[in-house]
Amino acid sequence: MTRIFSGVKPTGHLTLGNYLGAVRQWAEVDQYRAESLFGVVDLHALTVEHDPGRVRRLSRQAATLLLASGIDPEQATVFVQSHVDEHARLSYLLECVATDGEMRRMIQYKEKSVRERARGGSVRLSLLTYPVLMAADILAYRADEVPVGEDQTQHVELTRDLAVRFNQRYGQTFVVPRATPPKVAARVMDLQDPTSKMGKSHDAGAGIVYLLDEPDVVRKKILRAVTDSGSEVVFDPEAKPGVSNLLEILAACRGGNPEALSGAYESYGALKSDTAEAVVELLRPVQERHKELMADPSYVEEVLRRGAERARGMAGPTVDGAYRAVGLLPPT
Repeated sequence: MTRIFSGVKPTGHLTLGNYLGAVRQWAEVDQYRAESLFGVVDLHALTVEHDPGRVRRLSRQAATLLLASGIDPEQATVFVQSHVDEHARLSYLLECVATDGEMRRMIQYKEKSVRERARGGSVRLSLLTYPVLMAADILAYRADEVPVGEDQTQHVELTRDLAVRFNQRYGQTFVVPRATPPKVAARVMDLQDPTSKMGKSHDAGAGIVYLLDEPDVVRKKILRAVTDSGSEVVFDPEAKPGVSNLLEILAACRGGNPEALSGAYESYGALKSDTAEAVVELLRPVQERHKELMADPSYVEEVLRRGAERARGMAGPTVDGAYRAVGLLPPT
């Protein structure tokens, strides 16, 4: 059976972009068609300056939202990355296979290091090497597929390269995975800056719809979304990024096509109004289920405990095999 792995990083509150670009597909499609593992990859949150208490809160919130979005712990494995030691164990072995040049070419490292320096902060070594940890997240489980948005495909390509290189040097150990991006709204853009991704770790939230935003807040953010010059409602991401982003969101909410939807609107206002209501209705069941789960924290804790136990059972043999393959003496 096909096995898939993907995860969310607890560096901020989950957004509409996270949901439409990944989480909804995990819940509605992936968990039923494959043996699925979905992790809260909290070790990745340590690559930049962070508040320990906030990382813990966001990790729990992310896990709860995965469940609230419809991921069934009887159908899929839901766990926290740091609860499974095999991730860190394998990461070091893969660092011994990766090269410095590969790490420095990663687009996200370039972007994030510039932002860190602009804030006057130092750039942590882990910010450079975290794509190797991401590769370890995937390869430890011998995953066949990695459902990700288009901004993460470079990391999956690195994972493939490392798997092939390791297998060639030390013997067949890892499955070489492939990225499987969603068909619609793979990259939802910021409502105030439609040339940038709607990212959960951005400082300003005016252009970001969070999964737990109140309905009136959602409506206000979408009604205030930046549009483009002119008044024609057409899907053209290059010439009209603001309008195109709204059409992408509306299409993803309704299961339609953004090009087809553009012909149904004569004004930006009507498009914004319909998009706002579609998003409010999309998020309503997620928010209601989240409230129920928050009232029963012991349930979430038990899901994560059982998920980590299953994940360790799957990852352990592969990582132990990798340690043997590179020539490390097994413990006695």
